Amino acid sequence: MAEVRWIYDLTIFLYAASVLFYFNDFLQSNRKVNRMAFGLLVVVWALQSAFFVSQTIMKTYFPVITLFETLFFYSWVLVSLSLAIHYFFRIDLLVFFTNIIGFVVLVMSMFLPETPIVAVSSVLQSELLLTHVTLAMFSYGAFSLSLIFSGMYLLQHKMLKERRWTPLLRRLPSLDQLESYAYRMNMLGVPMLLLSIVLGIIWAKMVLPDKFMLDAKVVLSLIVLASYSFWVYKRYRDTMPIRKMQIWNILAFALLLINFFGANTSTFHSWW
Repeated sequence: MAEVRWIYDLTIFLYAASVLFYFNDFLQSNRKVNRMAFGLLVVVWALQSAFFVSQTIMKTYFPVITLFETLFFYSWVLVSLSLAIHYFFRIDLLVFFTNIIGFVVLVMSMFLPETPIVAVSSVLQSELLLTHVTLAMFSYGAFSLSLIFSGMYLLQHKMLKERRWTPLLRRLPSLDQLESYAYRMNMLGVPMLLLSIVLGIIWAKMVLPDKFMLDAKVVLSLIVLASYSFWVYKRYRDTMPIRKMQIWNILAFALLLINFFGANTSTFHSWW
């Protein structure tokens, strides 16, 4: 493990530098600094990918089981989405805000053991379970982008209402675009989370007692799915004011975080 630890440490260092450059661009709108930040982000993605592959080889399973592994994978998903956003949409502020989340997630993983305290059993190496967790992390990535779009919407709405014609306002997409992007991200996230939950239930039916449906994370996951599904339904039916929908979206993400970090009380949903 020590021979690849330097990749992880270098990743955090370069990720911090990239976020700082993006922050400088956020304050001063400096294109040269923005290009440097993006270049560093590409290197971060390459290093994260190399570290992830090395973990997969050494652990002989797809490393998304422990809290360290899932946080690292979640951060990788956010960096990957950032690169895709830069290529297709060129929304620099979205890349900046996305990588604030990605960097915080990666820093959190620093305080966790890289290897599980006990050996990962063959039951936990099931392809169904690994697909369940992987899909959940990708849905979290989509919901993270949706959260940022909603936050940017509320920020721009407030600035327009107060008639604050600042350079920041000119760098934000239109309200219609922000609302549409949030909708698209949730349209991606909801089916991925649904499929993740279905696969998790199928796996649990095979290896766990019948009472697994009463587990706190299972119940909260269903509530999170219902919250986002309700948001998508209301958006499709156009029966709720857009501003209230963005607030609902932010609250749904807060519930998602509670589910991810707080509902880990059972023997099969606890991080070791």
